[in-house]
Amino acid sequence: MHCSPSRRDFLKTSLAAGMISPHLLFADSCTTTERPRVAVVLTWMVDRSHAHVLLESFLNPVLFNGELVDPGVEIVSMYVDQFPEGRDMSRDVAKEYEIPIYDTIRGALCQGGKTLDVDAVLCIGEHGDYPDTKYGIDKYPRKEWFDECVGIMKESGRVVPYFNDKHFSYRWDWAREMYDTAQEIGLPFMAGSSVPLAQRKPDITIKPGTELVEAISIHGGPIERYDFHGAEVLQSMIEFRKGGETGISKLEVLKDEELLNAGKAGRFSWDLYESAIKAELGEVPETFGTIPGEGTHPTHGIFLEYKDGLKATILRIGASSIRWDFAWREKNDPAPKATYFYPGPWNNRNLFKALAHAIQTHFRQKQAPYPIERTLLTTGITEAAVTSYYENVALETPHLEIAYEPRDFTAMRERGKSWDILTEDLTSEKGLYDPRVLFDSTN
Repeated sequence: MHCSPSRRDFLKTSLAAGMISPHLLFADSCTTTERPRVAVVLTWMVDRSHAHVLLESFLNPVLFNGELVDPGVEIVSMYVDQFPEGRDMSRDVAKEYEIPIYDTIRGALCQGGKTLDVDAVLCIGEHGDYPDTKYGIDKYPRKEWFDECVGIMKESGRVVPYFNDKHFSYRWDWAREMYDTAQEIGLPFMAGSSVPLAQRKPDITIKPGTELVEAISIHGGPIERYDFHGAEVLQSMIEFRKGGETGISKLEVLKDEELLNAGKAGRFSWDLYESAIKAELGEVPETFGTIPGEGTHPTHGIFLEYKDGLKATILRIGASSIRWDFAWREKNDPAPKATYFYPGPWNNRNLFKALAHAIQTHFRQKQAPYPIERTLLTTGITEAAVTSYYENVALETPHLEIAYEPRDFTAMRERGKSWDILTEDLTSEKGLYDPRVLFDSTN
């Protein structure tokens, strides 16, 4: 069984052009001959925003593991919350792809009617001009939009798969409510980061049932928005340890000199830090916290104590938006193991190709490829880390003692074959990138 053609009929046009016939894969595991109709609810769409880099792999073929993949879904409506003057892309994209933009979320989900008239909802609540919390964290309206969408589903007597970009909310109580609501109504719910799906260099993993002692995740971005990605990298690896995930009992954030002193005192294993950063850079910087060519920036570390005794640390080092390093130590093998989550060319833009493919699979199969509890936990880590960072306190976190079993998501990961085709020397184009240009009749 294969999926029917998309709006742009890219299979027909590509075959006619002699471009991709040897390379096209139909979207895998379609559960129906009908393509799920998707409503998109987004904050704003500007160049390199999440809406931009996600939707380019919904409205064109996805380049995934070296193949062009039919998305297998149809975007049929959009709600756009903000249209920044001189920067908005959404109106031009909607016109080109013949997608109506509705004034309300209800309009988009009901396609102008009175009841739910789509088969999935893609919520991209990232970027845009929104108020801040007292700690300077963006109050993105993910929870409010989730509530409105779920309300429409309840009224219509039907639930459809839902994807929430990044973490649930800046508030823990709201995040927990979103999870509980999804469980109560049987909502196929997916959320999370793009980074766990990136190519790993080297391509190693933690085998299910491995006994772990310690793990370190390193990123190069600011508090909260990049801490979340660092937590997702961490959880996507360690959740496969013996006993599965048990949750976190205590969390503390240390900064700058305190962090350095904690490292020297053994609060985190220095050789794990060195192994993780070396996986990315090929060497260990002379000065902790300073990466050559990146200037001087604040450092911080999130220290996590898991219920089962595992010790883990999330470090912010330097100022690279593509720093996604990870290292761990196993109980029966003291030698550190490490890998770098490589995003592909064009900084983080191409990370979203694998994520788009995973979301599309979720919409078709009506099941997330990995547990939603992972992102519930990383949402809690992120929210608690903000409090610890600004209040300078260690926190007991019984609310984060969240246990769950992992699921193998290898099929959703980019393994690097795409970067043999879309190479570092190619120029990152504005607009919605169509990877068919990479496949000509000579391939």
